[in-house]
Amino acid sequence: HVQLVESGGGSVQAGGSLRLSCAVSGYTDYKYGMMWHRQAPGKEREFVSRINRSGSTSYADSVKGRFTISQDNAKNTVYLQMNSLKPEDTAIYYCGAILSTKTYWGQGTQVTVS
Repeated sequence: HVQLVESGGGSVQAGGSLRLSCAVSGYTDYKYGMMWHRQAPGKEREFVSRINRSGSTSYADSVKGRFTISQDNAKNTVYLQMNSLKPEDTAIYYCGAILSTKTYWGQGTQVTVS
């Protein structure tokens, strides 16, 4: 039973920072990587960032230079450091684990930037 538990969301003023965490457990499949998506009110879910097993990373253009994804393989945890937050970053942020069988998603954590 694969579980993803996200934490670290909250409310912050524009220009502030938040750090999201996502711990994944209960899997035996090969894990290719982890990623973050987000969904703003009234909009479709969109890609934010991905980190592969090798440590290589990718980012959406809208967050490049402001967000940093990292991982602690020993803890099976992925982080998203979000700096210089903007009101348009307001969304529910979802963590995904890319396994060999399928991608699993967490329940999401709310980020509100005012």
